Amino acid sequence: MRTMSTSVMLLFLLGLCHLSTAAAVDKNDIAKPKMTASTTYIVHMAKSEMPASFEHHTHWYDSSLKTVSDSAEMVYIYSNAIHGFSTKLTPEQAESLQSQPGVLSVLPELKYELHTTRTPEFLGLGQTTETIPQSNSESDVIIGVLDTGVWPESKSFDDTGLGPVPGSWKGACESGTNFNSSNCNRKLIGARYFAKGYEATVGPIETSKESKSPRDDDGHGTHTASTAAGSAVSGASLFGYAPGTARGMAPRARIAAYKVCWVGGCFSSDIVAAIDQAIADNVNVLSMSLGGGMSDYFRDSVAIGAFSAMEKGILISCSAGNAGPSAYSLSNSAPWITTVGAGTLDRDFPAFVSLGNGKNFSGVSLYRGNSNAAPTALTPFVYAGNASNATSGNLCMMGTLIPERVKGKIVMCDRGVNARVQKGAVVKAAGGVGMILANTAANGEELVADSHLLPATSVGQQNADVIKSYLLKDPNPTATILFEGTKVGVQPSPVVAAFSSRGPNSVTPDVLKPDIVAPGVNILAGWSGAIGPTGLAIDARRVAFNIISGTSMSCPHVSGLAALLKGAHPEWSPAAIRSALMTTAYTAYKNGQKLQDVATGKPSTPFDHGAGHVDPISALNPGLVYDLTVDDYLNFLCALNYSASEINSLAKRSYTCDEKKKYSVRDLNYPSFAVNFESRYGGGTTSSNVVKYTRTLTNVGPPGTYKASVTSESQLVKISVEPETLSFSQANEKKVYTVTFSAVGSVPANAVNSFGRVEWSDGKHIVGSPIAISWN
Repeated sequence: MRTMSTSVMLLFLLGLCHLSTAAAVDKNDIAKPKMTASTTYIVHMAKSEMPASFEHHTHWYDSSLKTVSDSAEMVYIYSNAIHGFSTKLTPEQAESLQSQPGVLSVLPELKYELHTTRTPEFLGLGQTTETIPQSNSESDVIIGVLDTGVWPESKSFDDTGLGPVPGSWKGACESGTNFNSSNCNRKLIGARYFAKGYEATVGPIETSKESKSPRDDDGHGTHTASTAAGSAVSGASLFGYAPGTARGMAPRARIAAYKVCWVGGCFSSDIVAAIDQAIADNVNVLSMSLGGGMSDYFRDSVAIGAFSAMEKGILISCSAGNAGPSAYSLSNSAPWITTVGAGTLDRDFPAFVSLGNGKNFSGVSLYRGNSNAAPTALTPFVYAGNASNATSGNLCMMGTLIPERVKGKIVMCDRGVNARVQKGAVVKAAGGVGMILANTAANGEELVADSHLLPATSVGQQNADVIKSYLLKDPNPTATILFEGTKVGVQPSPVVAAFSSRGPNSVTPDVLKPDIVAPGVNILAGWSGAIGPTGLAIDARRVAFNIISGTSMSCPHVSGLAALLKGAHPEWSPAAIRSALMTTAYTAYKNGQKLQDVATGKPSTPFDHGAGHVDPISALNPGLVYDLTVDDYLNFLCALNYSASEINSLAKRSYTCDEKKKYSVRDLNYPSFAVNFESRYGGGTTSSNVVKYTRTLTNVGPPGTYKASVTSESQLVKISVEPETLSFSQANEKKVYTVTFSAVGSVPANAVNSFGRVEWSDGKHIVGSPIAISWN
């Protein structure tokens, strides 16, 4: 989201402490619920195998269920995302049902977690018609957002200037606790909620604590929806930080909110039901800032639902996850999903630590409290580990600080385990007057700003180590904190966020993921009026906009940009839109230096940034695209050696792979290349291994002749393109080419991943594809 910021210098002298893991960066863990006496299962049925004796598939589903349980009832019946139903069964009943005729699979309920502004300007999107065609087509595009619901009163959902609701819309605005149909308008055209799966596992929703309706009591859903397609709101800010006009990526697109996440998490049966309904409602883009672990696609509820959406021409944008910078940490890796990592903006919120020895250290903060309550001079300073009797006292967890050692002092807390903002609340409750939050090795130099409840700032690991040294050696340590408001023009930017989940793709190593990175750090967007900016129950503050971070924030940027492209090119398929975003993404700054990874301080790689950082202006006119059809994906599943029933689970129909045909994952017409050489070529032997990839380019621009160029870091692999020139004489013309990767000579046993790039150019367009080479 965009904030046309002006730098505001506000100076406060104070000491402060930062909170731990994820006040602003959400977790992306997925966990299987414990197998109690009865658990919710999603049952996938082969609808085509329904016996003729049944008039309707629901009768067949019910009859199948009754063969294993007289009392079990169907929680949901699915018709679009999958064919089947969800129900509560014992493990024994589930096993028995699996053996019934027509039952493809019986999968246990999974709990997903949320992957938790200046961006239009940062991305080159102006407010004039010079860069983005302001056609009526954009207002015909509908973005479905699966999240925590929506706060309809937010100005980001003002429908001023929008015409009638698109005639293609088949959805509804559901009533419920604190929400009725009149809360929707021509911007927020639909709102639904899905809680049956949640209640079947957790129990009834406590309406005194959260609304059993589309209303967003959490803030996350409002933030993601307004990032994707929020209307322009002037004078937006968070406590004066990031001031300016806030707007979504596609401000004229329509929003449909599907609430699938509750206090206890987001459950797969509800997610599938929401996707099922969104398909029926005729959305054009699905934005899902949630995810979980890695599993085969036929066992992944999001992947299964996304496949059905893709078949209907819906682009699915999902967050990669916040488990970086570890390798193999991303989720939502199916090739029919656009997987989005996170980068930074060129905006920061500096807050400096000044020590009693005269040294100063940079940090970040969104604290904006009563300046009169902040320390105005050097203040006594203590390390939390020395102000606690608990072994984890350094983490400032609830009840671990000794008030007598903390009162009136600035406290230094280590980041980790509990939320960053909660650490500040713990310090404040113990009588502390400020907090400095120290990054550890797990977080390195990545700084994420938070709107703390007391004067507080966070510092990177290197600064934290120096401050700790002073703190532990000086007999009378003191500190203050200087808050300097909003700073723009920070360089280098963007850099890949350390928390952003990384490849390689653990499910299908031959498909490079993530696909792309987009802004996901310190993003200003709309917020719920039911909760404060920290999300803590004790935070009584209420804000119209909040600044938070995560791949949850980068995902809706791409969702909104996809809507922009769909509006400009209604005829483009989801694969064509993704290709346009990927092949025009950039991997270097204007000075020629490569994009940086904040986790390492070194250049990022395609396993970190995918095709690169999104560039929407270039994506509007990509020249060529890599398109994909449903049949291409079915061939891909054949190449994975999926069984007929496994393919049926995804495709919802019988599909038999041709035994005479040779299928290859490498022939999937993807806009990137993940090359995996067998381990026998990594043992120091003199050998050769040749891998070929076939690709098809479709012309979506004027006639032209494109020439190929290849760059590579590796001396161990020879890369060639055949043919080296492709000529297009008309729109939608297709041309095929092959890339050959040859590993030759003596390959060291310790050979590491290497990277490169294939580019096609006609002198005006550059169609780029990343290469990632691995030695297994």
